[in-house]
Amino acid sequence: MAAVVKYPGGVEDVQVITDRPTSAAPDPERLRLAQADAGEQDWRAWGPYLSERAWGTVREDYSEHGTAWDYFPHDHARSRAYRWNEDGMAGVCDDRQTFCFALALWNGKDPILKERMFGLGGDGGNHGEDVKEYWWYEDSTPTHSFMRWRYHYPQAAFPYDELVAVNALRGRDDTEYELVDTGIFDDDRYWAVTVDYAKASPTDMCILVTVANRSDRAERLHVLPTLWFRNTWAWGLPGGDRVPRLVGDGARLVGEHWVLGQILLEGDGTPIPLLCDNDTNAERLWRLPGRSPYPKDGINDHVVEGAATVNPDREGTRGALHYVFDVPAGGQRQIRLRLTRTAPPPGLAPPPPADLGDGFDAVLWARRAEANRFFDSVIPAAASADEALVARQAIAGLMWGKQFYHFDVKRWLEGDPGSTPPPAGRRHGRNSHWWHMTSFDVISMPDPWEYPWYAAWDLAFHCVTIARVDPGFAKEQLLLLLREWYLHPNGQVPAYEWAFGDVNPPVHAWAALKVFEIDGSRDHEFLARVMHKLLLNFTWWVNRKDTGGNNVFEGGFLGLDNVGPFDRSAALPVAGVLEQSDGTGWMAMYALNLLDMAIVLAEHDRAYVDTATKFFEHFAYIAAAAYDQGLWDDEDAFFYDVLRLADGSQVPLKVRSVVGLLPLAATTRLTAKTLHRLPELGARLRWFLTNRPEYAEVIGARRLGPDGRQQRLLSMVGPDQVVRLLARMLDTDEFLSEYGLRTLSRAHLDKPFTVTLGGQEFSVGYEPAESTSGLFGGNSNWRGPIWMPTNFLLISALRDYAAFFGDDLQVEYPTRSGQKLTLDEIADDLSARLISLFTRDGWGRRPIYGAAQLFQTHPDWRDLICFPEYFHGDNGAGLGAWHQTGWTALVADLILTLRR
Repeated sequence: MAAVVKYPGGVEDVQVITDRPTSAAPDPERLRLAQADAGEQDWRAWGPYLSERAWGTVREDYSEHGTAWDYFPHDHARSRAYRWNEDGMAGVCDDRQTFCFALALWNGKDPILKERMFGLGGDGGNHGEDVKEYWWYEDSTPTHSFMRWRYHYPQAAFPYDELVAVNALRGRDDTEYELVDTGIFDDDRYWAVTVDYAKASPTDMCILVTVANRSDRAERLHVLPTLWFRNTWAWGLPGGDRVPRLVGDGARLVGEHWVLGQILLEGDGTPIPLLCDNDTNAERLWRLPGRSPYPKDGINDHVVEGAATVNPDREGTRGALHYVFDVPAGGQRQIRLRLTRTAPPPGLAPPPPADLGDGFDAVLWARRAEANRFFDSVIPAAASADEALVARQAIAGLMWGKQFYHFDVKRWLEGDPGSTPPPAGRRHGRNSHWWHMTSFDVISMPDPWEYPWYAAWDLAFHCVTIARVDPGFAKEQLLLLLREWYLHPNGQVPAYEWAFGDVNPPVHAWAALKVFEIDGSRDHEFLARVMHKLLLNFTWWVNRKDTGGNNVFEGGFLGLDNVGPFDRSAALPVAGVLEQSDGTGWMAMYALNLLDMAIVLAEHDRAYVDTATKFFEHFAYIAAAAYDQGLWDDEDAFFYDVLRLADGSQVPLKVRSVVGLLPLAATTRLTAKTLHRLPELGARLRWFLTNRPEYAEVIGARRLGPDGRQQRLLSMVGPDQVVRLLARMLDTDEFLSEYGLRTLSRAHLDKPFTVTLGGQEFSVGYEPAESTSGLFGGNSNWRGPIWMPTNFLLISALRDYAAFFGDDLQVEYPTRSGQKLTLDEIADDLSARLISLFTRDGWGRRPIYGAAQLFQTHPDWRDLICFPEYFHGDNGAGLGAWHQTGWTALVADLILTLRR
């Protein structure tokens, strides 16, 4: 079957059609991956590791009260040197962010250059942080040998003030006011800007910038490909005052750095090189003298205002090649650029001219063809053309979401010698207990603009999909957060930079097993390394999050933000302990994951047998405790959180939410083969059944497997409960929607849950879209929308149960429909529902784009796919962070699994 890859409005509006290869010739992209993994050629050294946003982040926040968005706002970004990282559009850098390259644009009407994406912070957006621009990640191979980025830039003045003012007037009951709502794209008055990258070698990138005028009249556009060095010299650090050098010479910028060597950016045509310094304009911001007479915003002020703010000697640490294009209606112009490391240190010889002719073309077209071939081998032939488009762009988003992340928490807490000392309260405030952390790595981010920092449980899900194309990087990522410079000495995995001490669900072990299996179940060293560190983390959970020592767990919000009637991470409204069904379910799953790891590793090292029996027992204790301690409500056939008061009484919080479904994920099988190979484990299981019959419900189920031999089911939800719980989950009046599983039962639309505690009333009602409350920041909503990670976990759990029950267990699907399906068939249908969020329906519309006609019908927009943070519980419209390609990219894994 031919694979069709369409690039809407791309370089030449081409449609690339390639047949799947029939020869045994090596796949060039897989060869590059092998070379990178073996350390022979570092094809991952340069990539899209430049953040979309560095302003408004915790790392750059030195305020007294942690008001990051106010301390370093968007208005400062063009003028103020960043301390910890950099940002830009369509950007790339090396894996130490020594240099950065990005694109700047000016339509002749905006008050500033378009150098970075604009958006609102938590105080400015009526539903939390929100970017107000439109760009897409169209393509990227795992080694970034070929990449494509797309942006739609208005030709009228960008409505910065209007976006701020209108959103400020809207409340949480109102929708967000977006850029498209301003009418700025009416009559196609915008530039379609595409950037293609193709690597000739690990440190030689061919860059093609295409600017297409979509309007019906001629327009002028300024295009400024920009090269600069990250500021490492302005902070007063011992031995850190050495400054690199960038020189403009005709159509080229030549950089010199004592570690990197010599780096060249050369363009075709006759651009004007503009140079300034990547130093703060202290005069503009604070009316103080600065380090340089030509500070960071010098190029901006020169182009926009005609100011004499660029260095006439054409030297500095930040430079741009300034192109000015007059483009006729419907026309386009292109710029060819080559970014090359031309010599090792000291790299003083003048670089030779860059090949921007036939050699450039050969590299670009070869890498594009190789990318097509690579993805043909990844995406099943049975996938439709639209599904292939979605899968490829989902993977592209994951690849573009890899960011250089630099953060020395101890240095941040203490302040730099060359800067004003931070407030004294900082030593006891945010992240003060995480002083050991020193990050200097490329990490997969949840969203390059809204969440430009890693989140532990997001990352675990990212790695599952990443492993489909680059298992080496996926494994490295999972190991990274367990290294001693991340993992807290007490064993806690850091959550995210806003509060490293917050608690994310313990899904690292689950993800490691998935990645291990995707990679062929052969890298036992990886599994062992992960397990050794996770033993510390599991112990932290047991010691810190089981207050009563009764094997039911707390944990706080556990990534589910506002799912409960009150903030589960804050102090309780009454004296007591909140025992959580999801926390307990996560820990039961964690124990089983570690059991599975130990079983695999025991095949090569018998020392792991004892570990296997330990986690078998611990799972039994946790799973049984969920029933003994009242988390399971037999009348409702559901798991609930329970508030255990100081006097010993219990208040069940009868909210039917995903909290009560997650225990389904705590399941695995023990086969006869495993028990024969590990007789100690089999003996312990038999001892438990004989001497501890109260655990039979969670470890006692057995039946013949597909091989005709006996197998055991270990599950927090036993055979008697699973059908009853699934009846809730698969009910269209509760969790099942046309597009997947909601996070809250729709029954709470008419019957919100309400509880009175400490004289206050708390409630939870079904909200299928954005949150209408400010609980837990109000930025994300778990009270009804569809979320990809929890859906993915529950689908995986259904397949695990199906492996045990086979076709013998059939349940009504949907509930009360009279139609019975096997669990595998239900998992397939749930997968198809989630996939249909992104693919065109019978009317040619993609549910994620809701009522946005421009995205639904315009040929230049409709095949550019975004991967939102979550989805409307009833109509599937995309919500939250718009570029949350991270865990939403799990849709690619669903496509690959369903169409395999």
